[in-house]
Amino acid sequence: MEDCIFCRIASGDIPSDRVLEDDRFVAFHDMHPKAPVHVLIIPRDHIGSLNEIGRWHDCEGQEMLAFIARVAEQTGVSETGYRALTNTGPDGGQEIQHLHFHLLGGENLGDVR
Repeated sequence: MEDCIFCRIASGDIPSDRVLEDDRFVAFHDMHPKAPVHVLIIPRDHIGSLNEIGRWHDCEGQEMLAFIARVAEQTGVSETGYRALTNTGPDGGQEIQHLHFHLLGGENLGDVR
């Protein structure tokens, strides 16, 4: 989708501070970090939200989770711990309509409210 900011980041039209990428996924630092490590992980293909994950083939969701684990290792938080989360829909706080996970770490993140 040409008007989707994450599609434009994935294609390289908009620069980003990339952490890791492959032919399916891109990970880049969040511009407004909420933790010492705050990386966004997106699929290159436009998937609006977790609600649309059924459009993927059988193992693509598993591949995304494995990619997130690689990003955690790359950023140095795999041993100390991290949080990987996605927001879905307006009540879930989703601001950009392209599936993305936030990887947060680098400090004790405490309990989730």
